[in-house]
Amino acid sequence: MQQLTEAVEMGNLTDAKRLTDELLKAGKAPLEIVEQGLSPGMANVGEKFKSNQIFVPEMLIAARAMKEAMSHLEPLLVRAGITPKYTVILGTVQGDLHDIGKNLVGMLLKGANIRVVDLGINVTPDQFVAAVKEHNASIVGLSALLTTTMLAMKTTIKALRAAGYDSVKVLIGGAPVTAQFAEEIGADGYAPDAASAVDMAKKLVTA
Repeated sequence: MQQLTEAVEMGNLTDAKRLTDELLKAGKAPLEIVEQGLSPGMANVGEKFKSNQIFVPEMLIAARAMKEAMSHLEPLLVRAGITPKYTVILGTVQGDLHDIGKNLVGMLLKGANIRVVDLGINVTPDQFVAAVKEHNASIVGLSALLTTTMLAMKTTIKALRAAGYDSVKVLIGGAPVTAQFAEEIGADGYAPDAASAVDMAKKLVTA
C-alpha cells in the first residue's frame, strides 16, 4: 500500500497500475486499495501543492496516475455496490470560461473518494439546481476567475435556496474570491486553493 501511495505521489503511472493489480491479486478489497493506497497519495500531493512544494504540472501527473489505477478498481466497486458517500456538483459560474482551478479541485476531490459531477464552464443557476436534484448532491462548488462573474455565485446560491435546497452546502473559490465575499453572499465555505477546497468540503459534509 505504501508503495502505491508513493507511486501516485510521484505520478508514476506504470507503477500505480502494476501495484493496484498486484494488490487485487493478493486479495485486497478494492475499497481498501482506494482508502489506504490511492487516497493518501493524492492527499500528500494536495498538501505539497498547498505549501508550494509542487505546482500544477506535478498535480496533473499525480492525478493521471490515480485515474489510471482507479480505472481498474471502479468496475469492481460498482459491482460490489460501493459508491462514494458524498457527491459534489462542480462548475464555473455563468459568464466565466475558466476551468483550470475547478479541474484541480475536481481531481483532488476524486482522490479523497468523493464523487464529482463536473458541469464545466459558464454554468447557469438553473443548471446547478437541476444537477443537485438529479444527483442528490451534498455540496455545490462554484468557481469564478473574473470579478465580473463573481455575482453569479450569489445568484446561484439564491436559486438553490429558492428551490428548497437549504441543506446543500455551497463552497466557493477562485482568484478574486475572498472569505468575506463568501460570507456576504451566504456561501457555507471558501477555499483559497484546490487542496484547501478538499479540506473544506470534508468539513462541510461532516458538520
